[in-house]
Amino acid sequence: MLYEAKRFTLKDGREAVLRNPNPEGDAAAMIEVLTRICGETEFLLRYPEECKWTVEQEQSVLEGINRAEGRLMLVCEVDGAVVGMCGLNLYPQLKFRHRADVDVGIRSAFWGQGIGTAMFEAMLSVAREKGLRQVELDYIDGNARGRALYEKMGFVKVGERPDAVRLKDGSYRSLVLMMKRL
Repeated sequence: MLYEAKRFTLKDGREAVLRNPNPEGDAAAMIEVLTRICGETEFLLRYPEECKWTVEQEQSVLEGINRAEGRLMLVCEVDGAVVGMCGLNLYPQLKFRHRADVDVGIRSAFWGQGIGTAMFEAMLSVAREKGLRQVELDYIDGNARGRALYEKMGFVKVGERPDAVRLKDGSYRSLVLMMKRL
């Protein structure tokens, strides 16, 4: 799904832009950023070593997402570099077409700068334009920063999947399910 790029100012005064990823220009950077983000926190659903795909594979995925009516991917660019990404995924099934899920990842050096809020505002705006009734997400229990952002954006806890995530150290974490009615 295509999105008209939007500029905004970070809390530190720098300018940022939210835009669709460019498959040719952003594929390598997106692999690198996702790998980095996954290494900066244990609250994403994969480890850095699981980000093993080629630039060509990423280009193909990005081309498909940009063409799809039911998927939106945005990157946040600051000073010419991709520093975060987010996605809105609409359900295609008739019984679920009133719903979508969202995901967000931001480099830790850019936490607290307003990027997460800008990403959620963009995704929620698109969800409303598409006539959705609710947007959902899940997060790994213990992610206090993420939870605070989700609550700020109006999401409420609706459930929990105990022991849904197993960490490398053998410990388990719950997935907390949240929803926002539009």
